[in-house]
Amino acid sequence: MKISKKAQSVPASMTLEISAKVKELKSQGKSIIGFTAGEPDFNTPEYIINSAKEALDKGLTKYTPVAGMVELKDAIVKKFKKDNNLDYEPSQIVVSDGAKASLFHAIYAMVDEGDEVIIPAPFWFTYEEQVKLAGGIPVIVQTKAENGYKITSCELEDAITDKTVAIIINSPSNPTGALYNEDEFRSLSVVIEKHGLAVISDEIYEKLIYDGQKHVSIASISPYMKENTVVINGVSKTYAMTGWRIGYLAAPKSLASAINRVQGHSTSNACSFAQYASITALNGGEEVIEIMRKSFDDRRKYMISRVEELGLEYIKPQGAFYMFIDISKFIGKSFAGKVIDGSMSFASILTENGVAVIPGLPFHADNFIRASYAVSLQDIKEGFDRIKAFINNLV
Repeated sequence: MKISKKAQSVPASMTLEISAKVKELKSQGKSIIGFTAGEPDFNTPEYIINSAKEALDKGLTKYTPVAGMVELKDAIVKKFKKDNNLDYEPSQIVVSDGAKASLFHAIYAMVDEGDEVIIPAPFWFTYEEQVKLAGGIPVIVQTKAENGYKITSCELEDAITDKTVAIIINSPSNPTGALYNEDEFRSLSVVIEKHGLAVISDEIYEKLIYDGQKHVSIASISPYMKENTVVINGVSKTYAMTGWRIGYLAAPKSLASAINRVQGHSTSNACSFAQYASITALNGGEEVIEIMRKSFDDRRKYMISRVEELGLEYIKPQGAFYMFIDISKFIGKSFAGKVIDGSMSFASILTENGVAVIPGLPFHADNFIRASYAVSLQDIKEGFDRIKAFINNLV
């Protein structure tokens, strides 16, 4: 049977593939410490689960409007006002089957064949593939260590052509944990407005921020940015609701309407009872969020201490729950006769020695690995003991 060229060109999700491999090895009785998780290791808070149970008991299991239930959209509007000082109407909100679906529908509604979309690297590799699926051309801009691996206004200016239509911003970042501040966004917005570009702003990790830093949405910088930014978010990371598959976006009315039409012919509405649970999540639970954030912060600090103990360079994460660790000093070395020639081989050999990480190559940073601290402190301790032993045996 024929397979389309677009489908053939799409690689498997590296994080999902490696996470599945870890589960397989564990099922075989092998001891693997997995630093691959892209989700909180906490269970969904009980009050949210109970809300879903109540919806099920009431028989609230039917189709909802494609763009989401009115009550949920109202809760999202209130969230944007409270957290980001952004005023939206319910008609500007589209609820979807997770933030990944929100991203795809937004990109599909914005990008035509041959349009260029700027993506600062390192970046979550799904961005690149979704742009390609929409017929667009990803323009990768390699950011620099001295700039905290964040794109500068000069780098953005240099990347723009007459085919550029948008830039994708992710703050806090997956995989680096980098966080843009207001001044950085103001500088970028000058260039963005000058060239009449749109922004797709992935803010899924906005509640997971450390060191007294503050999340800023680029949409809040100016009236132009508000009218030309699609803000992507969801309940997955903030409320430990990854499996519930509820994402959402805010966009200008005309674009929100277009995204709604696209979604109507793809996934249609998100799960009904998960929407009810998300209303409950968004209308409360700040103390639950803080408990998780504080736990992630404690693990982050410990992981930083272990990485520094090993004498490795790294990007200090200010948000999310990932650390991006430089392994360039190990390129060319070997373990038991197996040579390390990049992040893929490093990760593969390390997995064989009991620790799973995500290689940096798909993030466009082959000298790095990504390690998640959305795992228990005990596992982080054991995992880094194994990494230390592994590194000490490299020749």
